[in-house]
Amino acid sequence: MSRILRRHHVPYLRECDPLTGEVIRSSKITAVRYERDDPGGLVHMDVKKIGKIPDGGGWKAHGRQMGSTGAKKRARIGYDYVHSLVDDHSRLAYSEILPDEKGDTCAGFLARAATYFCAHGITHIREVITDNHFSYAKSADVREVIEGLGAKHLFIKPHCPWQNGKVERYNRTLATEWAYREVFLTNDDRAAALAPWLEFYNTDRRHTALGGLPPTSRLSPT
Repeated sequence: MSRILRRHHVPYLRECDPLTGEVIRSSKITAVRYERDDPGGLVHMDVKKIGKIPDGGGWKAHGRQMGSTGAKKRARIGYDYVHSLVDDHSRLAYSEILPDEKGDTCAGFLARAATYFCAHGITHIREVITDNHFSYAKSADVREVIEGLGAKHLFIKPHCPWQNGKVERYNRTLATEWAYREVFLTNDDRAAALAPWLEFYNTDRRHTALGGLPPTSRLSPT
């Protein structure tokens, strides 16, 4: 089997991104698992784009034939941009559905996420890590918020998404356990289900990296 795969130029798993399967050039020099010693030492920030649900439900409700006609294929319903922040130590997470991923939008989200973290016992964020998207790297608004938090902005190495792996893994959980787990008939229905799911994730959902406990188990009561 290996000889057949090589004959068809299928890359080795070690040559692929572990999350997307895309071939990458950079070596996984940072693939060793790490975890900050205390909450707020490092937070991971990212955006996940998901297609909106048309009124009446999309393909998940009506099957793949939902988009079979030309009119339906041309219909542009747009995307939701789910912004998320995850604490490296406790895995406490905060998410919002926003209309875009522009710099001022990312900055506003980070400020509100920091307030949410503070309410849950994380009163000081020391480092914020993101990918190199221009909304993070080139935004004066994002820079101003990070400086206002007294934090340092870190960037992952290009083509190495595993360096921001905790929020990347959270994005996958978010998709499977909230966005696509049940059939929603409207986009508003799915949006309304985010906050209850987030509360469950932080307070009740067992996390294997935390010994089967939820993120709030690692935070001081407030």
